[in-house]
Amino acid sequence: MTLRIHFTGEDLARTHIAPQPDVLWETMLSLYRLRRREQTLVFGEWKKTALGRVPGSVRMLTTLVPVRGYTVDFLTPRAEPGSVAGGMEALRRTTGERLRGDMAELLARHPGKRLPGWAERLAAGCPDALDALVGAVDGYFHACLSPYWPHVRAQVDRERARRARLLSAGGWEAVFSTLHPSARWSFPVLELSYPADHDIHLGGRGLLLQPSFFCRQTPITLRDPHLPPILVYPIEHDLDWARGQAPDRRTTLTGLLGATRTRVLETLAEGDCTTTELARRLGVPPSTASRQATTLREAGLVNSHRLGQAVLHTITDLGVAVLGGRWSGLIA
Repeated sequence: MTLRIHFTGEDLARTHIAPQPDVLWETMLSLYRLRRREQTLVFGEWKKTALGRVPGSVRMLTTLVPVRGYTVDFLTPRAEPGSVAGGMEALRRTTGERLRGDMAELLARHPGKRLPGWAERLAAGCPDALDALVGAVDGYFHACLSPYWPHVRAQVDRERARRARLLSAGGWEAVFSTLHPSARWSFPVLELSYPADHDIHLGGRGLLLQPSFFCRQTPITLRDPHLPPILVYPIEHDLDWARGQAPDRRTTLTGLLGATRTRVLETLAEGDCTTTELARRLGVPPSTASRQATTLREAGLVNSHRLGQAVLHTITDLGVAVLGGRWSGLIA
């Protein structure tokens, strides 16, 4: 199954990377993580805490966000970046036509699903039902996501900075080809693995690339191709994020990795480097820099992406956690 996004030259000029995490997308995607038995290493600690905080009104959301399959598009309207209040206001402005259409699609995509009375009122565009839904989204966000939001934002900020560096060094080809392991970019089409075959023709509207903390496995987009185009894709994670701290292992790091590899990791913590730049900063031959970066990549501490004739090396979240202490604060 493949998602195909069709570009024109005009679309490339109007494509950009979201400046902050999207409150509504993270709210919706975190509901998947909360109810699915997956990614316990990354989300296990958060799930243990969040499950004890879930308000009763979350049942409204789980009706609209099934564990698998179609979720209503209207839950993730385009809103002011990173603003909780802006997201709630955008949701409150959902039109009756959009509510009716998406609720009908929900029933069609999930045969046999029965809707509670409030959902029928929502589909009919009743303001009180929409107000109750906005309250449920707001209550869930503040109970289960708000305590972790500074870290979510820091992780997404870091991913955006990485994408900006890739764009500067290698253009959109470098950005698109490294979005996801399944990404295949050959102008004018970007292809990615997806739960179903789906085509989006941008038609000059451009594309918003939205890094997401709670997105996992494959990127995701809206079902309706006429809505403002967006591609939500997963970022890398600090494995200790839910505890709010990274392990401090700096005192034994040299003994574990060796002096040169430790210097490589610390240098990449200060900023991405090509092999040539890395060798120059360390004062070693390029072959040595390449060999040490390869070893760190095999250990999951570094990512490497080819940009034309060069290779760009980036420290991973695990690499930051291994460095510990001041480095996690510096990069976040």
